[in-house]
Amino acid sequence: MEYSAKVMDHFMNPRNVGEIEDASGVGTVGNAKCGDIMKVYLQIEDGVIQDAKFKTFGCGAAVATSSMATELVKGKTIQQALEVTNKAVMEALDGLPPVKVHCSCLAEEALHAALWDYAEKNHIVIEGLKKPVNDIDELHHHTEE
Repeated sequence: MEYSAKVMDHFMNPRNVGEIEDASGVGTVGNAKCGDIMKVYLQIEDGVIQDAKFKTFGCGAAVATSSMATELVKGKTIQQALEVTNKAVMEALDGLPPVKVHCSCLAEEALHAALWDYAEKNHIVIEGLKKPVNDIDELHHHTEE
């Protein structure tokens, strides 16, 4: 399996690892099939994501995608953060092997779950945000090689 240099860099030197105490929003998403679990913490002030951290239990691609996803949303508005899709994460990493594409979906879902948590805590509605799933397999079916 070939990984891009960017994927390897974010796997070996992940950015934003850790937790945010009293985070504005926290989202946890897992994939029972491959055992990956991703937890994303967001610090949001005045509608802007000031900080993003993550804890991921999973393969290298799962770590790399959560690292890149948190990098992409820092400093963005909530609406801009919603545009950080799994495709955007993959492009920023110069691609992922087909069997690892679900990892980028996990990153997108964890991000959305954290935004959902923030919206719930603050009794606001975020335009275009759907209720997250806990297990990504309900959404994306991938085949094992």
